[in-house]
Amino acid sequence: MPSSFLPNEDQGYVLTNIQLPPGATVNRTLEVIKKVEQFYLNQPEVAQMVGVIGFSFSGIGQNAAIAFTTFKPWNEREATAQAIAQRAFGAFMGIRDAFVFALSPPPIPELGTATGFTFRLQDRGGLGHQKLTEARNRLLGMAAQSRLMTGVRPDGLEDASQLRVEIDRSKAAALGVGFDAINAALSTALGSAYINDFPNSGRMQRVIVQADSSQRSQPEDLMNLNVLNRQGGSVPLSSFASVSWTSGSMQQVRYNGYPAMRIAGEAGPGYSTGEAMAEMERLAGQLGPGVAFEWTGLSREEKISGQQAPILLAFSLLAAFLCLAALYESWAIPVAVLLAVPLGVIGAVVAATVRGNPNDVYLTVGLVTLIGLSAKNAILIVEFAKDLHAQGKDVVEASLEAVRMRFRPIVMTSMAFILGVLPLAIATGAGAAGQRAIGTGVIGGMITATVFSVLFVPLFFVVIRRMFRGSERQRRMYTHTQEDEPIPPGRALDAPGSHG
Repeated sequence: MPSSFLPNEDQGYVLTNIQLPPGATVNRTLEVIKKVEQFYLNQPEVAQMVGVIGFSFSGIGQNAAIAFTTFKPWNEREATAQAIAQRAFGAFMGIRDAFVFALSPPPIPELGTATGFTFRLQDRGGLGHQKLTEARNRLLGMAAQSRLMTGVRPDGLEDASQLRVEIDRSKAAALGVGFDAINAALSTALGSAYINDFPNSGRMQRVIVQADSSQRSQPEDLMNLNVLNRQGGSVPLSSFASVSWTSGSMQQVRYNGYPAMRIAGEAGPGYSTGEAMAEMERLAGQLGPGVAFEWTGLSREEKISGQQAPILLAFSLLAAFLCLAALYESWAIPVAVLLAVPLGVIGAVVAATVRGNPNDVYLTVGLVTLIGLSAKNAILIVEFAKDLHAQGKDVVEASLEAVRMRFRPIVMTSMAFILGVLPLAIATGAGAAGQRAIGTGVIGGMITATVFSVLFVPLFFVVIRRMFRGSERQRRMYTHTQEDEPIPPGRALDAPGSHG
């Protein structure tokens, strides 16, 4: 089955990440925000929107922005958050001045910023920033041609023009200028510096020092700054420094100690995140030596959970087997009970497949639940078949008699459970995706476990009982028990083991 971690939940809002080209001004970013706001407020499902300029999940800068769009309550709209995000993505493709991407928030807010997968491309061979950027662009090009993925994008700010200040250390030391003084002069002139507070008309006001805008708008203006040396004298910055334009990264991203590039994306229509992640791993393997990758956020948890699911199911079966072995004081009879577990798994897998659900955490939880539910139906039959066989009846006759006696309790308890879980399978509104995922698997498994258990569990008991006839001590114990307190054949609801 296609693998996944958690289904995408409709949480009542979407995020919109906005990124303009490097060097774009605040005014250009504001114009894009207005276009995004105009689209969202014209949608009937939208309640309100808030936009923030200067910050986004990609980074901080004048060319970055983010918008939070909240929707009306679930009962007042028909479209889901994912459908609205796809509609917005198609509309934002027409904005040529920026890269605008509508994102659904992740099911677990602490693990990432959006649904889909989060990928880290690492430079483990010391190739340098330029080579890593080329490898990223090559990977994005290959991913754009794959139908298993969509919306694969760099999750960060692109390289931009930078003003580089070169300090001649020898000249600065000869003039008695330290790097702390150089840093203080540049940060105060270009940024600002807090001096003190002073009283003004009964209020305390701050004194902030910064160079006037006309004195810090050109590279040559930096060379006119003066720096204090260790003797307290003023030294022109131009006497030991020079400036030049260059291009460089706006962010220093490292992951587990290695220089990295952040990449995000979504699974293509009809595919799961597990299939998209496998495709990304295949493409990243073609980038050559020195370049590696790691998963983070929800994608990392998905990889871990996929490796742990078989171990979890194995331990669940082992726990059920040991409990049954202690109950029956036999190693063979529990096998006949646990052979009913695959009968429930078949229904869960078929129901999930028909409804288009992937193999995620909720399906795993449903399978663990079905281990107990399938064993419960088998216990109701095996318990009576074992006692009837101990009374002296043939194993086939005892099995048929037991299934006739326990047919009604099995159907009644199973139908009660199925009807109780039915609201999960047809849930709508907040958290509906997770409820439908676990309800669908459990209901499908219970239907097949109920139908097939009545047909196959007697067969399992007969086969196991003929292969392992039990010890002489157990036969004497069963015979002694039946002589002291025989079980009436018609007693069903209050018989031992009827509680499951």
